[in-house]
Amino acid sequence: MKVIVVGAGLGGLSAAAHLRRSGHEVTVLEREAIPGGRAGMIAEAGFRLDNGPTVLTMPNLLADAFAAVGADMADFLTVKPVDPMYRACYADGSTLHVRHGREAMTEEIRAFADDREAEAFGRFCDWLEQLYRVEMAHFIDANFDSVLDLVKPWRAGLRLVKLGGFGKLGKKVASFFDDERLQRIFSFQSMYAGLAPYEALALYAVITYMDSVEGVFVPEGGMHAMATGLADAVTKAGVSITYGTDVTRIMRTGDGTVSGVEIAGGDRIAADAVVCNADLPVAYRTLLGGVDAPRAARRGKYSPSCVLWVAGVRGTPPPEAAHHNIHFGHDWDGSFKALIHDGVRMPDPSILVTLHSLDDPSLAPEGCSSIYVLEPTPNLDGRVDWGRERERITAELRARVAGLGYPTDVVVERIYDPLDWEAMGMERGTPFALAHTFLQTGPFRPSNVDKRVPGLVFTGSSTLPGVGVPMVLVSGKLAAERVDRYARETAIVKW
Repeated sequence: MKVIVVGAGLGGLSAAAHLRRSGHEVTVLEREAIPGGRAGMIAEAGFRLDNGPTVLTMPNLLADAFAAVGADMADFLTVKPVDPMYRACYADGSTLHVRHGREAMTEEIRAFADDREAEAFGRFCDWLEQLYRVEMAHFIDANFDSVLDLVKPWRAGLRLVKLGGFGKLGKKVASFFDDERLQRIFSFQSMYAGLAPYEALALYAVITYMDSVEGVFVPEGGMHAMATGLADAVTKAGVSITYGTDVTRIMRTGDGTVSGVEIAGGDRIAADAVVCNADLPVAYRTLLGGVDAPRAARRGKYSPSCVLWVAGVRGTPPPEAAHHNIHFGHDWDGSFKALIHDGVRMPDPSILVTLHSLDDPSLAPEGCSSIYVLEPTPNLDGRVDWGRERERITAELRARVAGLGYPTDVVVERIYDPLDWEAMGMERGTPFALAHTFLQTGPFRPSNVDKRVPGLVFTGSSTLPGVGVPMVLVSGKLAAERVDRYARETAIVKW
């Protein structure tokens, strides 16, 4: 079957790899000059600056995509563990290093808090591992055709109930740890799902498992190297990738079946199926005229957005800095209320400062550093007037970073706010897509197929299983499975 993949993001590249394994003829069309989608790269003045995801977890899922085309990831990409995985800096002046490995982290907590909290960490990890095993096989790495599919693995669902997966994440984490600082570091991951810890279901602790138990890693050459490595691997396996090609329409026959795509300039490319890596709600609106997006995509709750400042700067970080540094504000629950429910900036923002060049000096000239600073903000449904507030907010962010001791003598910089994310094709100006509320998860999330458009399959964070590098890689695999199924079904019909 001839398949076109629209977009060379990680979801599109993963789909291309798994499609190629099944023997399909695969062409990837990418509007930018480089692969990666949201996992982009700015190369300027001797700096190489990542401007997308900054945390890599579950590298085995990335390795699976390479393996799909018979490649060994190590031949294309070197991935190393980050230790400490995070340096957590609290408003009371205390600092916690989140270490690689259970034993090392247990001792870190013992020194940071006490023996009781250290022992609680072991029980917490045991619970996380059980949660992950139940969820991954039955609810994450799985396509859903209807809500009834959620009931079929009933033993797994019952196990999830017994594990407390449908309680609140904040309360569940607090049942292990009395120290509020530990509650923060083991529940902030709910932000990736677009939810506050006090409102997220405990089942989303699977994200905490992915980084706190399985560990955080970094590719040599920056996060963008994941995309370039995977693009090289699929190309060598026979996938065609064409850059600088903007798909303007997904073509359909009279009954709605996909027949190919139209690109800028009016040329058309025929295909038996199309895998779309563009943001799902935006794709419906701009590439599928006449077909409304699913209700959840049109009226659903979207995750908060962020202001991202990436820069190449003169100078080096303070000696206490780690690869990933989380600087927590004072009011934890109040900050989430402001951000998610009131639609305003956190009154005392928590920020992430990532220093990619700290572990990979090749990313910056000698005596210089790369710096990546992210502050969660409301998306475009919020009450911030970004046209008027952008300069003030970014100036405050720069000043805070300087006040924390990081170098800020800028050589190269880029700033991204919700208006920029929207201009890049992200619904509601958020790179984190639909929030993972229960009614926007699994079979309730916009499906990766639409019966009105046979032959069209979606991949990426706006469809299942959801947000984050591991989930997006899985989404590519699930998309390829959908195409395989479609190929079998159409072959039967033609016969």
